[in-house]
Amino acid sequence: MEFQLDKTQHKDTPNTQQKAKGRLPHWMKAQMPKGKTYSQVYNLINEHKLHTICTSGNCPNKGECWNAGTASFMILGEKCTRNCRFCSVINKIPDPVDWHEADRLARTIQTLKLKHAVITSVTRDDLDDGGAKFWAYTLSKVKEINPGITQEALIPDFNGNTSLVQQVIDAQPEVISHNLETVKRLTSKVRSTARYSRSLAVLKYIADSGITAKSGIMVGLGEKPDEVLETLDDLRAVGVKIVTIGQYLQPNSHLLPVEEYITPEQFKFYKSEGLKRGFAFVESSPMVRSSYHAERHARIAK
Repeated sequence: MEFQLDKTQHKDTPNTQQKAKGRLPHWMKAQMPKGKTYSQVYNLINEHKLHTICTSGNCPNKGECWNAGTASFMILGEKCTRNCRFCSVINKIPDPVDWHEADRLARTIQTLKLKHAVITSVTRDDLDDGGAKFWAYTLSKVKEINPGITQEALIPDFNGNTSLVQQVIDAQPEVISHNLETVKRLTSKVRSTARYSRSLAVLKYIADSGITAKSGIMVGLGEKPDEVLETLDDLRAVGVKIVTIGQYLQPNSHLLPVEEYITPEQFKFYKSEGLKRGFAFVESSPMVRSSYHAERHARIAK
């Protein structure tokens, strides 16, 4: 799947970067993890033997989100079969599927009295169905125990197998998200197995189903502004309605370094350009992650 795009240079593009020099710029400050609600979320997750991308992905917004009583839950264990060079999730042979995990997750969401849940997973290329059956079961179980809740499913690409994506669609989450993560030129450098065109095909299949499709990318990996705009064009071309753009931060020394810190002004430019292209919602700022303020996206979907 290829798309022809306008390669015209954008002369009004603001200053894009502060070169990475080891110290975070002043605009990259996150709330420290603390507080009563944070402790409740932390204790419940540990008590029910659950995982979150907040912890496994070393998200800088964990303090803010957990203090607000929200978390992005990660199902199918904490070991991923892929080894992407931006992600700190463990790359090991996964454990067998724990079918009781879905009930524990649903009960945790009930205890936290969440109105919206973001659920993601590790990639399970070791399973014949990539975990699609468990995905559908989990989404249904969460709705069964939490009537009226809205859900966002942040899924892997299932190797482009749309019959597996369809199982998630059939569970009817309000939003289905699949992240491109980066621009086309850098995809092979950043993502271990995923393909740019395949991810676009998955997103198109989701959008064509009538469910709100969402995607996200990181910046600061060496991409050029025009490449970000090209990516936005690609996402709109396949029907994506919601996009998130955030600063890449190196989770540990073994992963890709930050090439540059993108300025808040540049993020505002990307947001403006995204809205011009017809996205219903564009989250674009240094601290944005794919599930940041996701409850707002579910309201748009409804």
